[in-house]
Amino acid sequence: MIIKNTLIGLALFGCAISTQAKQTVCVFDPVGKSGDAFALAKDYALEAKKWGADIDLRAYVDERVAAEDLKVGQCDGAIISGLRGRQFNKYVGSLDAIGALTDLKTAILAYQLLSKPQAAKSMLNGPYEIAGLGTIGPAYLFVADRSINTLAKAAGKKIGVFAYDEAQPKLVAQVGAQAVSVDVTNAGAKFNNHQIDIVPAPIVAYKPFELYKGLGDKGGIVKFPLTQISANFIIRKDKFPEGFGQKSREWVAGQLGRTFNIIAKYEKEIPEKYWMNIPPEEQLNYMKMMREARISLTKAGIYDPKMMNFLKKVRCKQNPNSFECALNDE
Repeated sequence: MIIKNTLIGLALFGCAISTQAKQTVCVFDPVGKSGDAFALAKDYALEAKKWGADIDLRAYVDERVAAEDLKVGQCDGAIISGLRGRQFNKYVGSLDAIGALTDLKTAILAYQLLSKPQAAKSMLNGPYEIAGLGTIGPAYLFVADRSINTLAKAAGKKIGVFAYDEAQPKLVAQVGAQAVSVDVTNAGAKFNNHQIDIVPAPIVAYKPFELYKGLGDKGGIVKFPLTQISANFIIRKDKFPEGFGQKSREWVAGQLGRTFNIIAKYEKEIPEKYWMNIPPEEQLNYMKMMREARISLTKAGIYDPKMMNFLKKVRCKQNPNSFECALNDE
């Protein structure tokens, strides 16, 4: 009888395991299921089985919908940009601050440090946890006319901005340009139809949004990153096994090299004629302008001050001779 009851108990336990609810993770990829982000997510889902998760992936071509579905519980987790993810964790969402991470080496170091156990508490906010930090790539300025090659020449031009990011309109106003509200679904069309003169975007947007149409014969891409657009994997902590978040962050950090190789491949595919190099003195002007904007936006409560301080330390570790390293106002 004891043996029989034990076997029944084990059978019921096994049945409970087999019927355990899956975790639904919603993945923003402008290309959908055939995109690189979704391909990485599929590899991730296989790995996550080792940590006790059983992930069902859903592709979203509209990032706003993915974020809203996470909010209302339609998604147990979501992979979205840091700009959109700031509403779930302001500290991590401030990684995308203008000019905060402009080169890949510095970005990798920052992401790796934030993925260590020492930073685990900062990954939590209410019911949400950041379970992975990656990147969509550097944000460049796509300009419809190559003559717009300095900040001064951007004055009076129409620049596409994401309305949900409070920082962007303020930055546009700072250079004397006109902000035009766009979202992921229409930014490319507005640039291609010449409703806007400039659109900031990662290189991965070049093909799916057909930005080459807006560039035409006169346009170009300013080869000076404004920031790295981070990719956040945000989960509802109670929907995943205990300790899942840390294991996940460490695995994602180990995939950064692969991610950056994908971005480098995209950049190599851009026709050389479109790249616009700007002189060193103008680059310094960009850096100073972005720094001033960062400080202003932090004081306004848009960026997290602790993250700004952390990122400055990371930048100065990589480039101790930078002018900002002798300053103490960030």
